[in-house]
Amino acid sequence: MSRYSKEDVIRMVREGDVEFIRMQFTDIFGQLKNVAITASQIEKAVNNEIMIDGSSIEGFVRINESDQCLRPDLDTFTILPWRPQHGKVARLICDVYNPDGTPFAGDPRGVLKKVLKKAADMGYSFNVGPEMEFFLFQTDELGRPTTTTGDEAGYFDLGPLDHGESTRREICMSLELMGFEIEASHHEVAAGQHEIDFKYTDALTSADNIMTFKLAVKTLAQKNGLHATFMPKPVFGINGSGMHTNMSLFKDGKNVFADPADKRGLSREAYSFIAGILAHVRGMAAITNPLVNSYKRLVPGYEAPCYLAWSASNRSALIRIPAARGMGTRVELRCPDPSCNPYLNMAVCLAAGLDGIEKGMTPPDEITENIFAMDGATRAARGIKSLPGTLREAIDCLKADKVICGALGEHVLSQYVEGKEKEWDAYRTHVSQWEIERYLVMY
Repeated sequence: MSRYSKEDVIRMVREGDVEFIRMQFTDIFGQLKNVAITASQIEKAVNNEIMIDGSSIEGFVRINESDQCLRPDLDTFTILPWRPQHGKVARLICDVYNPDGTPFAGDPRGVLKKVLKKAADMGYSFNVGPEMEFFLFQTDELGRPTTTTGDEAGYFDLGPLDHGESTRREICMSLELMGFEIEASHHEVAAGQHEIDFKYTDALTSADNIMTFKLAVKTLAQKNGLHATFMPKPVFGINGSGMHTNMSLFKDGKNVFADPADKRGLSREAYSFIAGILAHVRGMAAITNPLVNSYKRLVPGYEAPCYLAWSASNRSALIRIPAARGMGTRVELRCPDPSCNPYLNMAVCLAAGLDGIEKGMTPPDEITENIFAMDGATRAARGIKSLPGTLREAIDCLKADKVICGALGEHVLSQYVEGKEKEWDAYRTHVSQWEIERYLVMY
């Protein structure tokens, strides 16, 4: 049930000294976009009368079919606390529609809604809790980002070693003003690396929250003279940033992944969901790990999972089942990184898990040993495969996976693949500094 009506939003704008409203939406590559309107246009906004030129958005539509409509989700209305509090700025997260009133097939939020409807038709609601990691870097005298942190902290350290502590605190306070429930905030393993975890919620709200989180982190870091990045592997030789995705299915108010009678406390649906993820995770990789750079994180030695296995406790496995049971039972997929489009990430995760449930899949045996310590022959003997090693391989795996292609839909699939193939070709043909240093003199 909706929290806000049109009248509620109009009243909050007029009584709350709001001067600007950002009508926000997300493109297929996970970039946040917005059209800013003045408070005088709020009635048009809540009546779905704000139009955009979709041909200017990468992956949307061609120039001859450019008009599209923004339909705000009224429950996403909130004040941006880092903006001036006299003449405030608010935001509304929007769905993108065609002029004829039908949902736009290229809207990532709509893609997630479509898969959520399938889950609802099966009797399930889908909850997600992300663990967001990012780096805070210093900027140079011109305000340009560097990869220097000035930070000597490690896992769970605090100031004065943790030079980003005050910025992280400010981020948490701003997010709580926007309605987030922050569960944990701490320094991560690498210098300059941070993690903020917020409470799980329904998948659509969770994906909206991730987009809001990224905006808040980047904005407040910049305000404090720092540069925040969600790039998966910005520095060679240290840990990269992940976005572990914790998932659970509920039915009639109960967590269907929980079964106290099972030796691990997991239900048949939980095992099948795990099996579905493992069956499709290679096809999902171009979505969960969408950049050339993503695959420089997914290598042994830096705690990032790269082998297809599951475990109730083993952190070297791709899928881990955290210790909480009962209502807290969840499946944690550890490969996604924070550069991904959260709407598409959650859509393909859910589609894969539901496919496992529909087909009654059974996962392979649990792997309790350290997979990173195994040699290739041992992994092969145990049937442990690897994630794609490059974006090129991931794109090929995506195109071959009918379930994941179906979840994305023809429009998003074709535009996404086209964009990622261009990205790969640009990388493949670029002459890097590493090549210059290694080959220029030697040859």
